[in-house]
Amino acid sequence: MRGAYGGPRVLLRRLREVMAEPVTAQEKLDRIVILIAANMVAEVCSSYVLRVDGELELYATEGLNPGAVHQTTLARGEGLVGLVAQQAEPLNLSDAQAHPSYSYKPETGEEIYHSFLGVPILRAGNTLGVLVVQNKAHRTYSEEEVEALQTTAMVMAEMIASGELSAIARPGAEPAVQRPLHAQGVPLAEGIGLGYAVLHEPRSLATENLIAEDVNVEVQRLDDAVAKLRHSLDELLEQGDVARQGEHREVLEAFRMFAHDRGWVRRMREAVLQGLTAEAAVERVQSDTRARMMRATEPFMRERLHDLDDLANRLLRVLTGREHGPNVQDMPENAILVARNMAPAALLDYERARLRGLIIEEAGPTSHVIIIARALGIATAGQVPNIASLIESGDPVIVDGNTGDVHVRPPEDVQLSYVDKVRLRARRQALFQEHRDEPAVTRDGETVKLMLNAGLMVDMPSLAETGANGIGLFRTELQFMVSPTLPRAGEQESLYGTVLDLADGKPVTFRTLDIGGDKVLPYLRTVDEENPALGWRAIRFGLDRPGILRSQVRALARASAGRDLRMMFPMIATVSEFDEARGLVEKELTHLRKWGHQLPERMLLGAMVEVPSILFELDELLERVDFISVGSNDLIQFMFAADRGNPRVADRFDPLGPAMLRAFKQIIDKAQAAGKPVTVCGEMASRATGAVALLGMGFRSLSVAASSVGPLKAMIRSNTIADMQDVAARLLAGDPDGSAHEDLLRMAQTAEF
Repeated sequence: MRGAYGGPRVLLRRLREVMAEPVTAQEKLDRIVILIAANMVAEVCSSYVLRVDGELELYATEGLNPGAVHQTTLARGEGLVGLVAQQAEPLNLSDAQAHPSYSYKPETGEEIYHSFLGVPILRAGNTLGVLVVQNKAHRTYSEEEVEALQTTAMVMAEMIASGELSAIARPGAEPAVQRPLHAQGVPLAEGIGLGYAVLHEPRSLATENLIAEDVNVEVQRLDDAVAKLRHSLDELLEQGDVARQGEHREVLEAFRMFAHDRGWVRRMREAVLQGLTAEAAVERVQSDTRARMMRATEPFMRERLHDLDDLANRLLRVLTGREHGPNVQDMPENAILVARNMAPAALLDYERARLRGLIIEEAGPTSHVIIIARALGIATAGQVPNIASLIESGDPVIVDGNTGDVHVRPPEDVQLSYVDKVRLRARRQALFQEHRDEPAVTRDGETVKLMLNAGLMVDMPSLAETGANGIGLFRTELQFMVSPTLPRAGEQESLYGTVLDLADGKPVTFRTLDIGGDKVLPYLRTVDEENPALGWRAIRFGLDRPGILRSQVRALARASAGRDLRMMFPMIATVSEFDEARGLVEKELTHLRKWGHQLPERMLLGAMVEVPSILFELDELLERVDFISVGSNDLIQFMFAADRGNPRVADRFDPLGPAMLRAFKQIIDKAQAAGKPVTVCGEMASRATGAVALLGMGFRSLSVAASSVGPLKAMIRSNTIADMQDVAARLLAGDPDGSAHEDLLRMAQTAEF
């Protein structure tokens, strides 16, 4: 090879020139293989592309019989080319014909060539094709030559991914990267979204940004970015409680170890020295790593893939200057957001008006990010393995939040089918709108209050649009999550006052600040915990930081001057916690009286029942509170010790099984005996099946997502409480013959006014 690094650089520059020429895709491919062969002093260079049917088709060659182009095909795993595609690793042989996987294709005329070097054409770890060079002489290609061909293959991957080759493909034999893809996930938030993919962690780069103008500049950019990344991780490990020893520390140390791995940095520097930009080098190395680790059988290796993905994405954000959130200007008007995982605050960084759907790999139905998506009315599906690697930015995508189906690059008939579904859904919503002012009354005359879950100003119009009876849960933490700094008392008071004004006399129940777990405030120092869901969060945070809680109470009281204030504390585990929180409220009211501020006309204090321990102090709690709300999401996850954000266990237990329903039954029976109002919030209340069981047990107030109000009202008006009570009784008894679940589904699907 001519010059360890001069050859690849020259080749990349010439490839960029070829790809910019106004010629057909086939002409580009033909010129590219000629360039590669000349640069590497190879007598053969061939490009194979993986098709939608799983076959590898010869698309271009220099040195083999030109008549074999578009005629020679190999199955994945067949021959040496198929082996490279299957294993996603380079294959370097001095005597190809002696290899047991060698497959003779007489039409190519390759039998006279002995040495063989094949590299996979990879993108995000997925194989798009194979690039091959061959020589007549028996030789083993050098490590530099292997690296050069891999670098060139990355440029080829961009060309294949762009869709250019579809124009020269036979129908039914298009490149696999452009094939329609249907994936089945889990429905997480209702609705149907049609639009174009936006990757939450963008990995793709424009072709012109792959090839370096000045290699020395790119090396320096890479070194500076790596140093900045390492420094940020070092700072993280020095923060407060993170610095102490423990399992969490070991995890972060392992993560930092990856960032300091010399081999990782060396591979990226070598890719830059061959002519790639710093960004392209990061992507190239991570794509190779992902390809190997995706095929690993050891669970440990596959789990580490997420760490390495995150590390590469952090480095890319440093290099591209996008360390502080997404670039909204890059979003289409109808965006489908695609993410492996996402914090709730990250979703709020995106402009709601442009979001049509969300596809997220690692989230359960009650994850906080899904609660936010549901509140915003974003159709969401999740738990689709590797979907973020299978979708390209800009791909047309359909996400069905009702069934969990995800369609990538859908064919025309699928698109038309979903357009019809969207129209049908719009007509159904129009029907709900038409009946929004009708009460939720069962056929035997029992009235049910349907309240809204809210937390953002964007939620407030839904109160009038749905005809809901009020807001049963206003999540005050969302204001804190969207703000770049801790909201001052005046800012909080303004929001709460506006919410009460827009509610126009309907009741609003404010939940005090519930942060912690996966709801992290960027401007407050976080505490790394081994199990944050069971850690320092919600009322525990408020009682330990009384200044923040008192400031919020003051803002709520002043905003409610002359009006009713309904306020409840989250995650109460013992009666003593409620007593302490109530004491802070009384101190704040005393302070306001002293300074002559007008107080709320009536103050109603409540507690969230979501920690199992409070079930054993429920009688004492009910003596103290004005009302309670059941947080079904947390109560279910704590009762079953199943992390709701972990897809492996989120659906492991049945919330409609007798164990969980008996807990709900205990709550409603004790609340009714004490004469205290009780509302159920969360996922269980929002689903018709859960609502049937809850109403059958005696609950008469549900606080749900805006999209659930219409369907639930239709279900309630279509059934009788007597039938619901019968179903609930059989579910509580364990439903031995399965008939109760059948009746439950039938009643839940009955929705006619």
